[in-house]
Amino acid sequence: MADPIIQMKNIEKHFGSVIALAGVSVDVTPGECHCLLGDNGAGKSTFIKTMSGVHKPTSGEIIFEGKPMDFADPRDAMAAGIATVHQQLSMIPLMSVSRNFFMGNEPVKKVAGFNFFDHATANRVTMEQMRKMGINLRGPDQAVGTLSGGERQTVAIARAVYFGAKVLILDEPTSALGVRQTSNVLATIDKVRKQGIAVVFITHNVRHAMAVGDRFTVLNRGKTLGTAMKGEITPEELQDLMAGGQELATLEGSLGGTV
Repeated sequence: MADPIIQMKNIEKHFGSVIALAGVSVDVTPGECHCLLGDNGAGKSTFIKTMSGVHKPTSGEIIFEGKPMDFADPRDAMAAGIATVHQQLSMIPLMSVSRNFFMGNEPVKKVAGFNFFDHATANRVTMEQMRKMGINLRGPDQAVGTLSGGERQTVAIARAVYFGAKVLILDEPTSALGVRQTSNVLATIDKVRKQGIAVVFITHNVRHAMAVGDRFTVLNRGKTLGTAMKGEITPEELQDLMAGGQELATLEGSLGGTV
């Protein structure tokens, strides 16, 4: 296995007296999809916010490309190559796909000494990048709001990849999608991984994780319950670990096997 591109070592995060993370360690290698699983309140959101520069760890160390890092903010992390695609996408529905694709990174051309948005370049690049991800747009001027949820997720992923993501964090990208849209997003994750980009896939859905994951880490109440490679753990074992093992078995017994 290649050397990790990012290592989160013994990360702790306290909010006053609340311990959100209690010594979590995770590493991700280029071309790997590392799935981070856990129920609500497990610490997944705090962990990825720490990885992406939103939170500073109370203790622990972030090693990126072999060097200790102390990200000042998400922009600092993004400049290094750590991009996050959130569940709630930062897109303007009535704006075109190409304008959304280049929002904040607009290509410009000079006309009579003035800078103007370079529509031709934006349109060409957007169409090329979306085709690479398997999405055939009607045209670059198509409004983002007319795309399906899965297609919008793919726009956000393609945008992050195009602008140099080395580590791509996906925060529950399939949680609100139907079966076909979920399949599109999982196929996109597979394409990104095959480009050599490290993917951190946050999910509570074991089937989705198993479809694309190479390694799986389960969090519970801010602690790591375990990490396993694909082939070392079955979907049932992973679900059991996520759900609390014996607690779930006891509940299932009390409810007559209906869990």
